[in-house]
Amino acid sequence: MIENLKDPAILFFIIGLLAGIVKSDLKLPEAIYEIISIYLLLSIGLKGGVQLAESNLSSLIIPAVGTIFIGITIPVVAYIILRRIGKFNRADSAAIAAHYGSVSAVTFAVVLIYLDRIGVKHEEFTTVLLVLLEIPAIAVGIFIARVRASKTQVSYGKLFHEVLFGKSVYLLLTGLIAGYILGPEGVKPVKIVFSDPFKGVLTFFLLEMGLVASRRLSDLRKAGSFLILFGMIMPLISGLFGTLVGYYTGLSIGGTTVLATLAASASYIAAPAAMRIAVPEANPTYYLTASLVITFPFNLIVGIPIYYWMSVIIH
Repeated sequence: MIENLKDPAILFFIIGLLAGIVKSDLKLPEAIYEIISIYLLLSIGLKGGVQLAESNLSSLIIPAVGTIFIGITIPVVAYIILRRIGKFNRADSAAIAAHYGSVSAVTFAVVLIYLDRIGVKHEEFTTVLLVLLEIPAIAVGIFIARVRASKTQVSYGKLFHEVLFGKSVYLLLTGLIAGYILGPEGVKPVKIVFSDPFKGVLTFFLLEMGLVASRRLSDLRKAGSFLILFGMIMPLISGLFGTLVGYYTGLSIGGTTVLATLAASASYIAAPAAMRIAVPEANPTYYLTASLVITFPFNLIVGIPIYYWMSVIIH
């Protein structure tokens, strides 16, 4: 864990978090934050598409099926824990579960940098797994919300549009397609923009995420001790599940680590947008605090080395 703190991305997140705690006037302009988030999502998709073009597609099938299985299972398990043990109401349980079924693209980017730093290779199609886990997980979360929680009428057309064409999924998917079409030769003219500066831009995004997380620290009291524990224990459960699926679907140690991290991560971009439409009666304080203030920093600082250790042990 100490070694992980030497990563610039992690340090910049902590710098942002501390800046908020000490009430510094540090902040990124909203327009800059928006540009950086678009850049990161598109870069991840583009890089994944190029890697996909160079990989053997037949080797993707079994891990893809396993990933979809993860996306279906995790929100169901999370819902049961929140509803039966945590005693949250149906709306809040469904909304929080949807966030833990969905994924964090930034956590995905950080685990790739972590593996690169320690010299561990991973399969070239991991970005495909990111997209595959994002979409069904949100869909299952919405299904749980509508069937077991929400009593309000929702426009399914609007909901479908939000899930498939929301910023995060749209940029990841179209970037993936573009990278696959262009291939390694086709992206060379834009490599200097989308590849080389990626790590530096990611540090700025994590600086802002630290500031955002610090502004929600006061919500921890409202969330309660159970949700705080859930935000740290659920990623370990999901990470172990992702490790097992990664191993039994034939992924390498690096690929298993990536899948475990994806399974353990929680959305704070795509899922909140979907839940605002699907379960408007759910309390945003709960699902945003759990995913952004608790699970996101837990995974960045503590979780990723644990998921790598799990992958090494099982292999």
